[in-house]
Amino acid sequence: MKKNEEFTGVFIGRFQPFHLGHLEAVKYALTKVNQLIIVIGSAQYSHTLTNPFTAGERLIMVKRALNEARISCDKYFIIPVEDVNMHGVWVAHLKSRLPHFEVAFSNEPITSRLLKEAGVKVEKIPFFDRNIYSATEIRKRILKGENWMELVPKSVAQFIKEIKGDERIIELSKSDKT
Repeated sequence: MKKNEEFTGVFIGRFQPFHLGHLEAVKYALTKVNQLIIVIGSAQYSHTLTNPFTAGERLIMVKRALNEARISCDKYFIIPVEDVNMHGVWVAHLKSRLPHFEVAFSNEPITSRLLKEAGVKVEKIPFFDRNIYSATEIRKRILKGENWMELVPKSVAQFIKEIKGDERIIELSKSDKT
């Protein structure tokens, strides 16, 4: 990939919440492309144990984390995209909601397969301590009363506290098993 040409990539995640592993993935992708479209996937879901945050809340998390990391806002777009729950039309749905891109960054097997079958170049992202930097681990730690804030950028931890997102996850665990 040649960075001196206009070259745009896409990075898709649920970001429930956005953590330090996601931040490292964004930094990696930005070494390969001029601009990065960060897709907030499953944008229609919120207020469940696996998807506790709204698309708007996740957008703010990503924006604040990238600002904290001093990543220029002219290097990325953040776009929420809802699921269609039909693999056969998912890539067309995704493309209809995004600016043109040349490459996708993903380690997720189904996402990668669907994009490749649609002719999109897919590049794997180096994992950054995947065993601890996962949204599942963060939500688990919140439920157990363990330190979760060390796994997210400071600005994301502050925002989650500000919106009482940690309290939301605990409440959801009592009523929602999804």
